[in-house]
Amino acid sequence: MVSHLRSASTIGINAFLVEIETHVENAIFSMSLVGLPDNAVRESRERVGAAIKNSGLALPQKRYTINLAPADVRKEGSGFDLPIAVGILSATGQIGPDRLRHMLLLGELALDGSLRPVHGSLSIAIAARDAGIKVLMLPQGNANEAALVDGVDVLPVSTLREVVEVLSGDRTAIPHTVDRQALFERNENHLFDMADVKGQENVKRAFEVAAAGGHNVIMVGPPGAGKTMIAKRLPTILPPMSFEEALETTKIHSVAGILPASDAMVVARPFRSPHHTISDAALVGGGMGVARPGEISLAHHGVLFLDELPEFARNVLEVLRQPLEENCITISRTRLSLTFPSNFMLVASMNPCPCGNFGNPNAECSCTPQQIQRYMARISGPLLDRIDIHCEVSAVRYQELASRRPGEQSAAIRARVITARRIQAERFNGSATIYKNADMGSREIARFCAIDSNGQDLLKMAMTKLGFSARAYDKILKVARTIADLAPSDTIGPEHLSEAIQYRSLDRQYWNA
Repeated sequence: MVSHLRSASTIGINAFLVEIETHVENAIFSMSLVGLPDNAVRESRERVGAAIKNSGLALPQKRYTINLAPADVRKEGSGFDLPIAVGILSATGQIGPDRLRHMLLLGELALDGSLRPVHGSLSIAIAARDAGIKVLMLPQGNANEAALVDGVDVLPVSTLREVVEVLSGDRTAIPHTVDRQALFERNENHLFDMADVKGQENVKRAFEVAAAGGHNVIMVGPPGAGKTMIAKRLPTILPPMSFEEALETTKIHSVAGILPASDAMVVARPFRSPHHTISDAALVGGGMGVARPGEISLAHHGVLFLDELPEFARNVLEVLRQPLEENCITISRTRLSLTFPSNFMLVASMNPCPCGNFGNPNAECSCTPQQIQRYMARISGPLLDRIDIHCEVSAVRYQELASRRPGEQSAAIRARVITARRIQAERFNGSATIYKNADMGSREIARFCAIDSNGQDLLKMAMTKLGFSARAYDKILKVARTIADLAPSDTIGPEHLSEAIQYRSLDRQYWNA
């Protein structure tokens, strides 16, 4: 007898359907898995056998051949345990095949028959909906994220015995639902606030501009000036995530296996801060076997903070070039290529020299010019070119630290950022790839960043005297467009250009000295 049912697996952040065929014949007991299973899938034979017996169900001593189709695509993960067990029970007549025709099953089995959650259930729910499957049965721990997808009834189950009772009609399963609005409201509270930052008004202004246009930022300043403190508060002034952004980010976190069981969705913008010892594969994605999303993808629609930028390995920093330009990363292997989204805001910080006191009026720098040059040269010019805003952070004065005057709260800054983003949304209405000023290409810059003769003279003088590159020219125009949106102003004036030019301090101070 042969039984047929459907399950799914993931490649990258997307899922594909897998048909599980189970053939049973009278022979010496054996269980064979075919269809390019990985080690985790092969080991399901032992888990499935023990789970069936410990659930009080029968495992007849026969020969079982289980095929995972399509047979030319590698299957990985422990999510095939439940469908393999149900396929065996169906092939041996313990479960009727009627309800299996319009259902997709997924889940890892413990030896006692209980079900454990698996990775990528949101992507699998989306694939099931797109394939016209109406019912998705999976572990209780995956119910919240899978229920985010409309058009699919999500049936959460806890044990293999419960699955059999539901499929046999002895138990009624109620489709699981989640309150999306409540999810967003619950995660709107932030632990940090820009009001905590003493002084540094110029830095907070630069971060407001960066948040309004989605621009990348690098901060240069002595240790203890507050660079990390300000960076951690950037998410508090970014606009709330839309449902589409949250869904895409949740898919990445779900596939990576870092989505907390208590959270159905990533609704707060991610903030990732990897250590400077990170490898290039961990940063951009990859690894042994099937490639996994890296830190730049986990920061999708959020912030990637690289503290002490020169301490990162040179090869690690250079792989950031493509994702910073294209908002995605393509990882190629011998048999396939995977593309992970990586539309993030890069925030980097660094000291001005090895000792950290170069330019600090309160401390003496012990570094030679050659040491400073070698230190700064750890960051390549092309990478620095891709960072829109260069911000100098000075040491905080005692009067500012001791002041009890409250700073401007994140909510007030965020309101201005949201207004500017709304202007950009109307400007780019109809575009499938451009949502904010930082996403603009050459055509959009020519169309939306026109400047008058006074602005052209100012920019020409800056380009000539300071030696900006062509990419820096585009960055200045995009940042100026954001500054004008914050004003708000329909046109880019000389005052907007002047501020934008000031945000290229590293080009002036170090690279053309």
